[in-house]
Amino acid sequence: MPRSVLFSPSILSADFTRLGDQLREAEQAGADWFHIDVMDGHFVPNLTMGPFIVEACRRATRLPLDVHLMIEAPERLLRSFADAGADWLTVHQETCPHLHRTLQTIRELGMKAGAALNPSTPPASLSQVLPSLDLILIMTVDPGFSGGKYIPLLDKIRAVRGWVDQGLTAARIAVDGGINPATAPEVVQAGADVLIAASAVFAHPDGIRAGLESLRASVQEIPA
Repeated sequence: MPRSVLFSPSILSADFTRLGDQLREAEQAGADWFHIDVMDGHFVPNLTMGPFIVEACRRATRLPLDVHLMIEAPERLLRSFADAGADWLTVHQETCPHLHRTLQTIRELGMKAGAALNPSTPPASLSQVLPSLDLILIMTVDPGFSGGKYIPLLDKIRAVRGWVDQGLTAARIAVDGGINPATAPEVVQAGADVLIAASAVFAHPDGIRAGLESLRASVQEIPA
């Protein structure tokens, strides 16, 4: 594996009537971060949570909160998510005409800065902001809903890993969409080092711990 792989369960598939308990259960089971998908019903078709959910998660866990803004004009809300307790804040390249400025603002607010790419967006679109990135998030589903069909974008992941190997960026490489024990090994072999999984963890038939353990076991034997 290129670096130690981190597991960031997405609360999109959590039971929100028991959110605090489920976060604590995942933390005890070895989650590294928690991923929070924010959708506005415009950039993506779904409408989900906002800063108040981030605040609730912050009260329930000490783990880093990895917030993914699938929204138009994210620059309007950067401070709100910083104040709510986000540790990592990722915006979409497709929604940021002034991406360098947005990433700089995220960092100035004390958060790690990430940029996400939709499946059809080429990695070269980030080539001018690589030094400003702490995270590059590659979507392997069309964003908007949990449980979307996995798109195997392994060459895209390899291209981004090449930037890291060449020293052009120190960003972590996250993959989000259809991640489960069947798909996790190939994205890690391609270069991912953060796995974001929703239903594979929170909707696992044998529970959250079993879901995380299954994901972790699927990538443990991959050679460095």
